[in-house]
Amino acid sequence: MTILLADDDPITLDSLRACLEPEGFTALAARHGGEALALWEKHRPDLLCLDIMMPQVDGYEVCRRVRAADAQVPVLFLSAKSEEIDVVVGLQLGADDFIRKPFGKHELLARIRAALRRVHARSNGVRSFAMHDLVVYPRELRAERAGATIDLSPREAGILELLHEKTGQVVDRDTLLNRCWGMDYFPESRTLDQHIAKLRKRIEPDPGNPTIIETVRGVGYRYRAA
Repeated sequence: MTILLADDDPITLDSLRACLEPEGFTALAARHGGEALALWEKHRPDLLCLDIMMPQVDGYEVCRRVRAADAQVPVLFLSAKSEEIDVVVGLQLGADDFIRKPFGKHELLARIRAALRRVHARSNGVRSFAMHDLVVYPRELRAERAGATIDLSPREAGILELLHEKTGQVVDRDTLLNRCWGMDYFPESRTLDQHIAKLRKRIEPDPGNPTIIETVRGVGYRYRAA
């Protein structure tokens, strides 16, 4: 999933990218409102995070123009402006959320996931699949078991989606890396294993004896429906 970040502070942009990219999001960075609009037109990202005070075109105007063309894409304001009127104006222009600076990484990720869930829940194309007793909603970046929600990163959702697509087949490491990290990404040899281990702790009833993500030694991983 692609997120457009617009802020005139390069340090803030770097911090946002460092927060989002390890989670599997693709981050597009804009230093002013004009650049943000150009990137939005070219890439049509899945979500926008906008500062308010920016050169050329401010965040409010970016939101207004985007909303005139797309009523669904989530828009979040990230701003040090915290007066009630600032929040009200942003929401009246169609923003989905308003996050006051400074904010923490976990708050930002939670707000982004919540906004993505809302927009996909409103659409008719919500797609889910079951892996034993786990129901996965990849476009909403979540899974459910017995009514409990498990947050997923884009890479985690991608891993589960690929394994489900290839049910019963062994998915080799290169295929997983190319699909979930990208052809131009060369992670360390243990990156995939570390992600799988972390994911198992959250989705497997017994992570020590996994039934959803099986290891096929020397090759890759597999999901078996039965």
